[in-house]
Amino acid sequence: MIRNVFKYLSLIIVSAALLVSCSEIKSNTKSASGGRLYQDASASVEDRIDDLMSRMTLEDKAAQMSQYVGLEHMKQALGDLTEEELDKNDAKGFYPGFKTTDIAQLTREGKIGSFLHVLTAKEANELQKLAQESPLQIPLLIGIDAIHGNAYYEGGATVYPTPITQAATFDDALMVKASVQTAKEMRATGTQWTFTPNIDVLRDPRWGRTGETFGEDPFLVGNMGIASIKGLQGDDFSGYDKVITCAKHLIAGSQSINGLNASPTDVSKRTLFEIFLPPYKRAVQEANVYSIMAAHNEVNGMPGHMDEYMMTDLMRDRWGFDGFYVSDWNDISRIAKWHHVAKDFKESVEFSVNAGMDMNMHGPFFQDYVVELVNEGKIEASRVDDAVRKILEAKFRLGLFENPFIDLESVKTKIFTKEHQATALEQARKGIVLQKNAGLLPLKNLKGKKLFITGPNAHNMTTLGDWTSPQPKENYITIKEGLDNLADKYGYFTEYYDCGQRSKWITDENIATAKRKALNADILVLVLGENSYRHDWKNKTTGENIDRATLGLSGNQMKLANKIFELNKPVIVVYVSGSPVAEPWLEQRAKAVVNAWEPGAFGGQAVAEILMGEVNPSGKLPLTIPRSVGQLQMVYNHKPTAYIHKYNTEKKVPLHPFGFGLSYSKFEFSEPTVSKAEFAGLDDSITVTVDVKNNSDVDGEEVVQMYIRDNRSSYTRPVKELKGYKRVFVKAGETKTVEIPISAESLAMYDKDFNFVVEPGEFTIMTGNSSENKALKEAIISVSKLITLDKVK
Repeated sequence: MIRNVFKYLSLIIVSAALLVSCSEIKSNTKSASGGRLYQDASASVEDRIDDLMSRMTLEDKAAQMSQYVGLEHMKQALGDLTEEELDKNDAKGFYPGFKTTDIAQLTREGKIGSFLHVLTAKEANELQKLAQESPLQIPLLIGIDAIHGNAYYEGGATVYPTPITQAATFDDALMVKASVQTAKEMRATGTQWTFTPNIDVLRDPRWGRTGETFGEDPFLVGNMGIASIKGLQGDDFSGYDKVITCAKHLIAGSQSINGLNASPTDVSKRTLFEIFLPPYKRAVQEANVYSIMAAHNEVNGMPGHMDEYMMTDLMRDRWGFDGFYVSDWNDISRIAKWHHVAKDFKESVEFSVNAGMDMNMHGPFFQDYVVELVNEGKIEASRVDDAVRKILEAKFRLGLFENPFIDLESVKTKIFTKEHQATALEQARKGIVLQKNAGLLPLKNLKGKKLFITGPNAHNMTTLGDWTSPQPKENYITIKEGLDNLADKYGYFTEYYDCGQRSKWITDENIATAKRKALNADILVLVLGENSYRHDWKNKTTGENIDRATLGLSGNQMKLANKIFELNKPVIVVYVSGSPVAEPWLEQRAKAVVNAWEPGAFGGQAVAEILMGEVNPSGKLPLTIPRSVGQLQMVYNHKPTAYIHKYNTEKKVPLHPFGFGLSYSKFEFSEPTVSKAEFAGLDDSITVTVDVKNNSDVDGEEVVQMYIRDNRSSYTRPVKELKGYKRVFVKAGETKTVEIPISAESLAMYDKDFNFVVEPGEFTIMTGNSSENKALKEAIISVSKLITLDKVK
């Protein structure tokens, strides 16, 4: 009897011990080494997330959804603002009632999950150190606007050409290469998340952010966006040389009603699906982009930051987006403040998070409202868990739990390396577009001759573009310096006159002096354009939040040009601008026009090499350049009835078409041939073959472009759409054969129910070296039965 009692007591004790043990495993899971499981690098990412989230309070989770600007940025903002401005300005990162010490303490307590605008490696380490003092020691995810290289970093990183220049290369592989290098420079300086690529499809070049885009064509934008994501993230962003990317801005802010940033967009659902959404679909399905940023603007009355259909129903549920959403700058609060569809910030948070938003950029109160709304039953706790899991996954895969710090001593050995400089130079060489050449270029017989150089963009950092911090002088080459550096080699000499280094600074006196100094020169180089340089905000004439009411040159630049042309000397116009310049009269009078866009750190060298013929220009326009602002909207992939009638006082053809760009070589294209005449099904493919002959004595690169037209469709389709391109180097007198594939995706459209299908019928295949009809040769293929690629769920 006693023996049985002891037996049962033993069983009870063992069972109780097992229950306690299981409870401890669930609530305080240990790793094999005795620490917390989530801190064990040998455990799976999923198990680590589960363990960490089991330890987190609702407040801890809401904190992970919160992002703040860096402490140094806050200090700078405080220094810039007057007392009267403090409550009015939300665009400088200042938080009323909060000091930098308060933000530091919040970080120390684990109440901040992410920072942006951390522009030095030293500050990145200091912030991570504060986070390691928090109870759970969750590292920070630090984001930066590494839009064209890690150029926003204040320490001399490589400044690649801006995205519009990169798009003009039509070189996807080169974009991947530059992006791989950018990721390395970011990680070396303490950031792990870049707010790029901007895959907004540009449809209105008045928009100041034109230079931040890849142009007007959905296919080109998609290709460049995918190349950027793959280079930055790799196949898996795990490790210490990759970062996560952020496709932005969802959706259609690049065709606002008036060309202004953040203004309403009012376009059809069909336009959204045919023009603006394809790059996002591809970024998700082909490149696994890990974050997406919503747009400032409303679309058809719905603010982007509370658009559940766009963020959840379409991107997540239909197209499979598996990352997290981040707001744009203060835009959750603007649901109330700007759009007036919520009563206050708290209700804005409710609307946004329930629609799918995962992280707030930026500032206090958001996480407090998330907690309140969950406790009130207005946001599901599972919605918060979903958001936090994605954010934590990024931190685990990036290796931040193992080592959130960087070695400050090694930073300078990992940024602005010779290899990275060479890539930036190559992008500049391939992205510069020769728009006119009346036999002047390349320059020859220059010995003893004088080149006169002037213009607001000839000798400053405007070549570096928008998202750039001031760079060390030795890290970039201006247009003037590029020409100076080749003077001894070719025997010419230069004279430069500073007529005002911003278009707003050019005076009548400057213009008169420039004309007088140009009198004795043999060749005149006018470096004109716009300025997007954000660290000279009051003098910006394009770029973020500086939109344009005209596509002509700002300030007194045309007045300067007129006086220079009066000398009847050969004039080379070099444009430095992220936005297109529409000045037909100027281009008519110039002997040569070179569109350098914003060519980055070595743009001056690349321009000089092209003028001298050391580099054969091969860039192509990634957008249509209209003759005037009155022609807008002007895009190459317009609908068939766009130009039935004519303007009273303006031509209805552009100044330069999409895909256009001259070369020093003369290329001849054969008629395209197709591998078969009929496209058979979903997995079928047709190969288009073109012979390209170089009928000149100059080796050169050409961009073979393939366009497709659906000859008859259930809904109207564009007159042509870019569906393939390939760069090819052809030696003088040589012929190269180029092959470009056609897939079902190349032929597909959205039907009446917005299923993605290929309809039966004929398709015209067009190949050439621009989108202009006279540059294209044709072939026909057909489809005999309906093919469905993607159905509405």
